[in-house]
Formats: sequence, C-alpha cells, structure tokens
Amino acid sequence: MEAHEQEFWSIPTPDLLRELKASAGGLSSNAARQALSRFGPNLLKPRRETGSTILFFAQFKSPIIIILIFAATLALLLHDRTNGLIILLIVVASGLLGFLQERGAVNAVDRLLAVVRVKASVLRDGNFADIPVEDVVPGDVVALRAGDLIPGDCAVLESKDLFVDEATLTGETFPVEKSPGTSLRDAALSKRTNALFMGTHVVSGTGSAVVVRTSKNTEFGKITERMQARSPENEFEHGIRRFGYLVMEVTLVLVIAIFAINAYFQRPVLEAFMFSLALAVGLTPQLLPAIISINLAHGARRMARKKVIVKRLASIENFGSMGVLCSDKTGTLTLGRIELQSALDAEGNESQKTLLYGYVNAFFETGFANPTDEAIRKLTHIDASAYAKFDEVPYDFVRKRLTVLVSHEGKCLMVTKGAFENVLAVCSHVETREGTREDVAPLRVALEERFENLSRSGFRVLGIAYRDVGSGCVITKGDEIGMTFLGFLVFLDPPKPGVSQTIAQLKALGVSLKIVTGDNRFVARHVSEQVGLSDVSLITGGELEGLGPEALMNRISTVDVLAEIDPNQKERVILALRRSGSVVGFMGDGINDASALHAADVGISVDSAADVAKEAAHIVLLEKDLGVLVEGVIEGRRTFANTLKYVFMATSANFGNMFSMAGASLILPFLPLLPKQILLMNLLTDFPEMAIASDSVDQDLVEKPRRWNIKFIRNFMITFGLLSSIFDYMTFGALMLILHATREQFRTGWFLESVVSAGLIVLVVRTRKPFFRSRPGTQLMLATILILAVTVVFPFSPFGKVFGFGDVPLSFLFLMAGIVALYVIGAEITKALFYRRTSF
Repeated sequence: MEAHEQEFWSIPTPDLLRELKASAGGLSSNAARQALSRFGPNLLKPRRETGSTILFFAQFKSPIIIILIFAATLALLLHDRTNGLIILLIVVASGLLGFLQERGAVNAVDRLLAVVRVKASVLRDGNFADIPVEDVVPGDVVALRAGDLIPGDCAVLESKDLFVDEATLTGETFPVEKSPGTSLRDAALSKRTNALFMGTHVVSGTGSAVVVRTSKNTEFGKITERMQARSPENEFEHGIRRFGYLVMEVTLVLVIAIFAINAYFQRPVLEAFMFSLALAVGLTPQLLPAIISINLAHGARRMARKKVIVKRLASIENFGSMGVLCSDKTGTLTLGRIELQSALDAEGNESQKTLLYGYVNAFFETGFANPTDEAIRKLTHIDASAYAKFDEVPYDFVRKRLTVLVSHEGKCLMVTKGAFENVLAVCSHVETREGTREDVAPLRVALEERFENLSRSGFRVLGIAYRDVGSGCVITKGDEIGMTFLGFLVFLDPPKPGVSQTIAQLKALGVSLKIVTGDNRFVARHVSEQVGLSDVSLITGGELEGLGPEALMNRISTVDVLAEIDPNQKERVILALRRSGSVVGFMGDGINDASALHAADVGISVDSAADVAKEAAHIVLLEKDLGVLVEGVIEGRRTFANTLKYVFMATSANFGNMFSMAGASLILPFLPLLPKQILLMNLLTDFPEMAIASDSVDQDLVEKPRRWNIKFIRNFMITFGLLSSIFDYMTFGALMLILHATREQFRTGWFLESVVSAGLIVLVVRTRKPFFRSRPGTQLMLATILILAVTVVFPFSPFGKVFGFGDVPLSFLFLMAGIVALYVIGAEITKALFYRRTSF
C-alpha cells in the first residue's frame, strides 16, 4: 500500500520519504512532471475545460437546438435537402458567432487569473521555487510560513513554532502546534501533530513538509467529494436562474399553442414542427450564456486596467449590486505605513527600557508579518545582540498577545507584547519610573485612562510586560501570568489623503461603508471622524456578543463602526447583513479574514494579502485603496447594465414576434414565415446584440446598486412585446389589405419589418433617455448599421430566392419604413411612460 493510501502520519519520516521516492532535498523537475502526469493537477474540482473544440460544441447543448438539428437531419432524409441544409447552416453560423466571442472572453479571463494565482514554495532541483498550488505533487518539499495555505496533506519535516489553523476540518478555534515525528495510526485528526492537511493554513511560525496526498486523495478532498460541494449560488447566478425559468415557461406555452394551431388547420406536420421549433429558438435568448461571458470578460479586462482582478466572474455583477462594504481601516482608510511614535513607561514618560523590550519582542518573533513589528524593527540604532532566543508563544486572535523567551546576562526573560487590555490582564505588578514594582490593582484605573487618552488622539497603543523566569528554557501560554507591566508602545497610522472624498463617492454610489476593526473603540471612532464619518454609531465586539441573531440583524444596519471585533465575529456580521437583504462586500487581507471573505457576496482582498485571504476572495486589488474599489464598483455596474440591456432587447422583441406568430397562424392560410426565415431573422438580430458588451452606459445606470428584478423584466417583456405585436399586426394589415401581397411577398415584407425594427429598437431600449440623447458604443452602432444594410439587400439577392423570399415593389419598402418609424416613436413614448410609473 502506497503512502498516499494509508495513515502516513504513523510512518517514520525516512520510511515515508522512501515510499514517496522523495528526499528532504525535494524532487527534480523531471520527477515532478512524471508525478503530475500520474496524480493529475492538485485541484479539488477538475479544471473547467475551455479547449476550442469543447467550447465550440458547448454552443449547441441547448435541448431546443439539438431537437432542431435532429429535425433538419430528418428533412434531409425526407429529400427536403434545401431547407434542411439551410437550417443546419444557420444553426452552425449562430453557434460559430457565439464561439468566437466566448473563446476570446475565456482567453482574456485565463490571462487575468494568472496574475493573482496562489503559489507554493517548493524544492525543485535543489532550489526553492514558487509554483502554482495546482502543480504541487506528492513528494514535493514545501516551505511554510505564516499566512500560507497547506497545499496538500503533508508530513512535517522541520518546524519552528509552527501553528496551524485546522478549523475548516476540525471546527477547533485554537491553532494547533505541529512538529516532526509520528502519531498513532488511529489518532483523531486533531491529534495528528506531525501531519498537515489541505484546506488549513499556517497561523504563525515556519517549517517545511513533504507532500503525501494531493487533490481528491486529501482529507479535505474526501469531504468535498462526499458533500458534492459546489460554490453557493450568489445574487447574480440566482437572478439568471429565475430569468431562465421565466423564459422557459413563456416559451413552452407559446410553442405548444402555435404547434396546436397549425396542426388544427392540418398543415404539414413536419413543417409545423420545424416552424414551432424555429419559434422556440427565436423566443429563447440562446445567446444569453455567451453574452454574459462576453460582458463579464469585457468587464474583467476593464477592471484589470483599474488594478482590479476578478477571480470569479459572476462577482462583477455582485460588485455592481453591492450596497454595503465592510472594510478594515489599516491600509484602506489609513496609509498603512505604521510608525512608532514613542515608547512610554507606565506613567506616560519616554522610556528606553520599554523601547528595548518592545524591540526584543519584535526582533525575535517568527509569526506572520505585521505592520507594527515591521515598524519596530526599523529602529536600527537598537542593539539586541546581547539577547538570545529560547522559545516563543505566537500571537493568536484570542489571547491577542505575543511572548518571547530570551536569555540575557545568564537570566531567562519572558517579554510579552500585545493589545493593552490583554497584556494588563496577565500582570500582577507595574514597574514605576524609579524601577520599583508596585501592585497593579491601585494603578489600574490610571493606566486605563492613559491608554484611553492616547487612543482618543488616534494612536494605536500596545502594552509591554515582562517576567524573569529564572533558568527555564521553555514557555507555554500558561506561563503568561504574574507579569510586570512595563509601558506603552505608541503607533500612528494617519488617514490617506483624499480618503474622505472617496468615502463620499461610495456614498453617492449608494454604497454604505462599515468599518470593521480589531482596534479599540477610541481609535476606531477617532479615525472614522478623521475620514469624514461624523456622528458615527459604534458597537464593540463585546456588545455584539450579547445580541441574538434577530437583534443583531436589526442593529447592524444602523451601525457605522464595529470595533474590538474578533475573526469569528466578522463572519457573523457579514451573515447578519446578508440576512437583512443587503448585497455585502467584505475587504480583508489577513489570516483571520478568510471566513468573512467566504461569507460575503463579494470577497475582496489585495495581491499582497496572506495566501489564505487571497484564495478566499472573489476579487483581488493590485493596490489596497478605496479609490480602486470605487472604479471597480462603477465597472461592475456598467457590466450589469449591459447584461440587462441584452435581456430587455431579446425578451421584448422575441416575445412580441412570437405573440404575432401565434395570431398570424390563426388568420393566415399559410405559415407567416418559413422555419429557415425565422432562424435567419434570429441570427441577424443576434449579431448587433453581440456588441452590447462594449456599449457605453448612461450615468444614471451606475449611480446606485441594482439587482435582478424578475417582476420588472416580466413587465418590460409584456409591455414592449405587446407594443411590437401591435406594429406587426399593422404590418400584416398593410401587406394583406393595402398591398395585396402574395405569400412570398408577405414573408419578405414581414421579414424586413421585423429585422429592421428589432435592429433600431436596440438603440431605444438600451437607454432610459430619448435614444438620440444617449450615444451608443461604436461597435454597437456599426453592427446595427451593417445588419440593417444586409437585411434590406438580402431578399433581393440570389440568396433571397433560396430562402423563399419574393420580389416586392418599391412601395413595399416605403410602407415598411413608415411602420418602423411609427414603431420607434411609439417605443420612445411607451418607454417614457413605463419608467415614469416603474422603477428599477
């Protein structure tokens, strides 16, 4: 039995490496290639195939299209070769049009995703190299540090204060320390102290490990397989699904009715069947998947130019629909360049000892990189060479402290740094200015007032404490007792220039900003006031803890600032906001932000974030700046607006045509259009709609968040569909009663009126303004002009006869032009009335 198939945590390391045909020096490139070929990519879900062949055939997977191809083939077998071939050619041409557009979209998205791909540091050919996590194979030796995702199930080779968050697998809140060795074969997952598992991440410390299992062979992969896990449906995907149901219901009713009418009048069954199928194709916006892909890819490219990389395309629409943004303040509202302003003793005086002990703590800590420790380590004039490190208790988000054990002049000294209240909580004494130690109880109020005054001034304040532990060389969390409070480290992180204007822009766009921070309430309030949030409503993590789900949902909508929030509470806040009906974005870049990023409608991180945060995010900013976010929101709304334009165009025009077909089938002694003519009409009207992704968007469509509204879409479809039918019936009357058209002339006249009016109505329904006051995109305008020209010329070309069109006198064209002009005027009047009484 191979290592990846058994309890590898119980196998001694030398034996395990031998079974994996690996070594502590890693794999060669050739061995890694062979392993990748054998085990496959390190992905829990197979990579979505986007090869050209697969993508091309995906254009024809609609059941209606498949039935239509079958019916056309049947026509060929029944010797109706002309009609059969024409229908097949039109179906293939329509599929090819969608394929070419979607292929470009897929390639563009793949290039963008490569920019923010999560990587692992592995030993290859004796050197560490950063490779995509999906290319990690069993036998690879990976280097680990705080914030890294565990790329597979691994055995620890080396560790130094290595703590791992395994909550995704075990539900345990506290990180687990990992070290080399073996565990019992039947040990519970949480007791396998020498094993690391995919789906978990490093909280602090460093280490190296050999990968034993990847992809579906991992513990996480087995759970995912059993649960048949898929990403939860987001707001945009839910809207698309409901829209699909609406179209399916309308299509089913109309197609069955039209087929029944033609069968009742004893028209040829195959011709009636083909006619009904062609109508179904005409009614169904079968290009919607391609249009959505093209729109989203266009949006993703535009957002990339604004330094916003989209990992999950559907999140673009959610980005535009976002009404609430939860964000930390550090680096977003503030410069993120934390500077140490002063080191004070317990009485508020400058203290070299406080500065030295703070430096020693920061210098020797090996946890995740953080701005405060980096600010302290910049003080190059301090010499810590007289100190040697023995041990460390890494920072965690429950204790909010970091402790190092160092030796100095023959003594072992424990130095603790962290949140003031959490440090003071483990102190029994306070060191005075004179160097004496006094009991903490009578001085506690004065210390808290000093901390509060500094915080109210906008400073971030940490506490420093120490304890002489004699000759002990090892410490645990339990040793953080009876310490002596030494003083305060005071940091400043000023607001970004112009951030007030950016927040005002968000507000003008209908996005309310909620600051979610672990900092104390005084700093949070001061910073919020500095950035222009006046009269803020603030709640602390302690207050939030006492609220039930309903009370929290009601309270959270009125709160502007959430201070002293721990990681578990962030997720709870996001879920409460979503339950209240908001589309919620969460911006985070820390190890502790992953769960909240998962829970949000739009998880937003930055390229410099911890791997676990970047992996959980839907959108990654190349620059941590709210200004970049504003640009992204606007682009998201433009993309959503253009998607809805296609929905409005396709459903209103198609519904009207199908309603007209149903009526015409009742009053005419022949089919109003042949199946091949309907499909040609559908192909021609689809062509300009392909350019909708590049269309310009009116300012009023990006001023506030918009969401899918099926009731609004249904009303729009019925209103403009019936309007279209009115002018169709006007065309019928003119053709039959005024011009006394033959069968071929009738079909030619209606074909011309339908395609030309559908092309022009695109320019009407794409905007809420009068169409002449909203300039369409260049590509849309050119495509519309081209199709109008082709439509007018086509019936009179040699191909016109093949499609069953007849010669019509010039008077036909003038009459059709007059009806189309009246239709455009009627559509403008209807649009004005519709939007006056209906909002979206």
